[in-house]
Amino acid sequence: MAYDPGAIDATLAAAVGDEPALIAELREAFLDGVQRCLETMKSADSPDAWASAALRLKGLAASFGAVRLMALATEAANGQAHDGAILRRLHRAVDRL
Repeated sequence: MAYDPGAIDATLAAAVGDEPALIAELREAFLDGVQRCLETMKSADSPDAWASAALRLKGLAASFGAVRLMALATEAANGQAHDGAILRRLHRAVDRL
């Protein structure tokens, strides 16, 4: 799977045009949403809550063109709840955005 660190910015630029301030604001909102999803996954009290948070993360990633993050969120939703390895991979993917 290819990783394109500029995909989010390209997606935002296509949506709002050449508005650097707006792109930065939307990017920050995206990253805040991603962090909330990850925190919800970490604190999930059931496998269903874990999967639900992972699917929200998948949808958010898809909306912004973050293909790698979307794939990892899918893996998390289909895997074991509170899987430390997938959480670490998710955090690494977010750090690269």
